[in-house]
Amino acid sequence: MQNPFLETYHTPHGTVPFDKIRLDDYEPAIREGMRREDEEIKAIVENPEEPTFNNTVLALEHSGKLLDRVTTVMFNLIGSETCDELEAIAEKMMPELSEHSNNISLNEELFKRIKTVYEQRETLELSAEERRLLEKCYDGFIRNGANLSEDDKTTYRQLSMELSTLTLRFSQNHLKETNNYELALTDKAQLKGLPESAVEAAAHTAKEKGKEGWVITLQAPSYIPFMKYSEIRELRKELYMAYNTQCTHDNEQNNLEIVKQLVNLRMQLAQLLGFKDYADYVLRKRMAEDSEHVYRLLDQLLEAYMPTAHQEVEAVEALARRMEGNDFKLMPWDFSYYSEKLKNEKFNFDEEKLRPYFELSRVEEGVFGLATRLYGITFKENKDIPVYHPDVKAYEVYDKDGSYLAVLYTDFHPRAGKRSGAWMTSYKEQWIEDDGTNSRPHVSVTMNFTKPTPEKPALLTFSEVHTFLHEFGHALHGMFANTRFQSMSGTNVYWDFVELPSQIMENFAIERDFLNTFARHYQTNEPIPAELVQCIIDASNYNVAYACIRQVSFGLLDMAWYTRTTAFDGDVRSYEREAWEKAQVLPSIADTCMTAQFGHIMSGGYSAGYYSYKWAEVLDADAFSVFKEKGIFNTEVAQSFRDNILSKGGTEHPMTLYKRFRGQEPTIDALLKRNGIK
Repeated sequence: MQNPFLETYHTPHGTVPFDKIRLDDYEPAIREGMRREDEEIKAIVENPEEPTFNNTVLALEHSGKLLDRVTTVMFNLIGSETCDELEAIAEKMMPELSEHSNNISLNEELFKRIKTVYEQRETLELSAEERRLLEKCYDGFIRNGANLSEDDKTTYRQLSMELSTLTLRFSQNHLKETNNYELALTDKAQLKGLPESAVEAAAHTAKEKGKEGWVITLQAPSYIPFMKYSEIRELRKELYMAYNTQCTHDNEQNNLEIVKQLVNLRMQLAQLLGFKDYADYVLRKRMAEDSEHVYRLLDQLLEAYMPTAHQEVEAVEALARRMEGNDFKLMPWDFSYYSEKLKNEKFNFDEEKLRPYFELSRVEEGVFGLATRLYGITFKENKDIPVYHPDVKAYEVYDKDGSYLAVLYTDFHPRAGKRSGAWMTSYKEQWIEDDGTNSRPHVSVTMNFTKPTPEKPALLTFSEVHTFLHEFGHALHGMFANTRFQSMSGTNVYWDFVELPSQIMENFAIERDFLNTFARHYQTNEPIPAELVQCIIDASNYNVAYACIRQVSFGLLDMAWYTRTTAFDGDVRSYEREAWEKAQVLPSIADTCMTAQFGHIMSGGYSAGYYSYKWAEVLDADAFSVFKEKGIFNTEVAQSFRDNILSKGGTEHPMTLYKRFRGQEPTIDALLKRNGIK
């Protein structure tokens, strides 16, 4: 059989032929991809002509297409539809891929040519985008060790190879630990307080696992409702401890030593390259620029939100004491439960009352419809586009003039081969061919939403609607990409800018005019009652300070790990407690440890970058204020956002793009105002 990776894809829009790819296609295709890229690099290096932008920088940009094609599919599927065999292939190939990447970034002759072009940049007639690519290319080589001595290059290779292997192992351990746990319940009394939807889902999970009764897992659609509604405190504690001690147990999935290794390797790598610490290395290529600016933001938020956060927790504890007696001490496993009770009491807000109005296909219609209303784009499912799992749907996306814009895959429900959380990714980026052909992107949004049961369709919580809007914002960033070079297209922007397009979409979740476009009862087709919409709006800032401080605590933890200038060999749990102590508003529990399962900062690209969620929130509140001022469906504002931000990728500095849309630099004021803090 032919290897589909090595052939032209004969599929609609050249989409990935998932139905043809077999596990034993990956390794030979990766090896062939590396071989071809080596030849492409050799041709650049051995070109007898003087180095130019076209024969060096552009030629490098165009190299490695096959390898990129294969590894993109492999790493995306490791997140969304993995198996032991695929993980074994990835683990086997990671050191070789790392070595291959290092062979390019540490190639002296190649760097010499790039440097020659870079040093002539002031005399070259380059477009702004070409200049940006040249700078990014040169800078990338410097940051990947091109200026190091031979001995240091050897060290760099070793460090980066170890990092690539360990990050993969960290995330594999977390996925296995999540999948290995189940809280099996056989007595109906143990379900006390749980809504019908959670009971049905638990029964469905038990059936899938061949068990009697009900099974609660650590997957979000199972874990979150249990913590929010279960009246059995001991079971809440049991589940909380299971969740918050993942990857700390005495078994093969323990990540505590891996954490130390990852933190120390990143520090060594940064210092080898001449940076003070890993945060210094990372932040040079962020809007924040340095640790000082990050801490300034985190401290501003602490100062602004901490008093309110304490008041919010005290209000929840007061309700708990009213219900349980004056000597009741609120613990972390109690917070969601009593917080939900107070929310219901204050605003008559119950997520379960909202679920019937958020049937998944209707929500999807609403979110797609929002994009149509703002940008004029339309979505059409195409069942001829191959998908990697029966849950996945593929849509063709058309621009307002009717031209083809992108392919969008949607993958909504949890399963054993899928990591937790929600994310957007690309199977193919956008770029413009030398002949002017605009090669359009293939984008995917992956979530872990409440599953349908035999009795009911998938009915989402309000927070899941939020998540959908968030990831769809990332998808728009990918789908509207319109840049010449792939490496600067779509979401290839500074990390603390990438969350702006996603977080701005979340603002629509509490807009009455948006909710009324799709929220109908899945059985009666009745529109969502005005009083429920009002509850959503009234409750939108409920415990907002608690939520903010929680995010700040994660940012502080991240920065504590990556501003280290000496190797770490202490106790991970103790270090964590100390790192985020000033942002804790609930009692600290001795055995818990977030770091050991904190994929974002250990294996997911947010190392020294977790602050960017709050950074982007400042941007999104400021940017959405323009929509609020001119009308939330204002197509001129939307077009400006598309033209100045969504389509531009990384072609210009993000602050330049932002100011072009907004007319000024952002301030924290719009966020404080939105949150009712000011």
